[in-house]
Amino acid sequence: MLSNYLKAWPLYLLPHHALSRVIYALTRIRSPLAAPVIRWFVRVYGVDLEEAVHTQIREYPSFNAFFTRALQSTARPLDSDPNSVISPVDGTVSAIGSIDADRIFQAKGRDYSLAELLAGEDAAQPYRDGNFSTLYLSPRDYHRIHMPIDGVLRHMTYIPGRLFSVAPHTVATIPRLFARNERVVAHFDTPVGPMAVIMVGAINVAAIETVWAGLVTPPAGRHVCQLSYPDDGDEAIRLARGAELGRFNMGSTVILLFGPGAIDWSTELATGQAVRMGSRLALRCAD
Repeated sequence: MLSNYLKAWPLYLLPHHALSRVIYALTRIRSPLAAPVIRWFVRVYGVDLEEAVHTQIREYPSFNAFFTRALQSTARPLDSDPNSVISPVDGTVSAIGSIDADRIFQAKGRDYSLAELLAGEDAAQPYRDGNFSTLYLSPRDYHRIHMPIDGVLRHMTYIPGRLFSVAPHTVATIPRLFARNERVVAHFDTPVGPMAVIMVGAINVAAIETVWAGLVTPPAGRHVCQLSYPDDGDEAIRLARGAELGRFNMGSTVILLFGPGAIDWSTELATGQAVRMGSRLALRCAD
């Protein structure tokens, strides 16, 4: 545990946003020099390019194009049970379980509140005593985010904050980390009630974008920004289970929230378990 603190404390001193803006610029440079960097990354992190739409390194004009690569349509089959809630990402289960009133478990001895995560008591209310899962994306993972269940977008909230690393050692040591980092929250109406998908930024995560709004950050904002969307008619934003929702540049974390009595997490899921986009996370509760 002491080693975790020693690795985490320098993060308080770093200029998080300035460093991340440099990474943003560097990863978007179109240059022949991108190829050797991508080749090194693939080798060090064990990235499987055979499942990507573009399987050759030379097909990626920049590091960001490689990092946000699309996968072949057959690479991530969706769970066959139409009543299942699927993983929105490739990643690792950082935490999963029930929300205790308005408290969400972060790591041993640490939690945080729904209201601070979602920037308000009104936003938090539908999820009190509900269920949550926290999914960590490492640098090697596929970095597009998909819908866990059919949904209609109702609100999007941008919440400014720090950009602490979300690696396991910092999650274990930095209090209220996910409620302190910059994040984008998308609230959906679904067949099981309200669902929130929280895309948490982190150091070197130089961009968070959604399919309906494009690039949300950068630039970093100073104030909470909220947008509402129509829930019916031609202007409603409807996304099917498995449809792309957004993407990260570099590794980060996605948190899912559901209301009480909406879903039952799969019993075989546990902290530290790897998941793939499209695999089953939960089943809808019976009506």
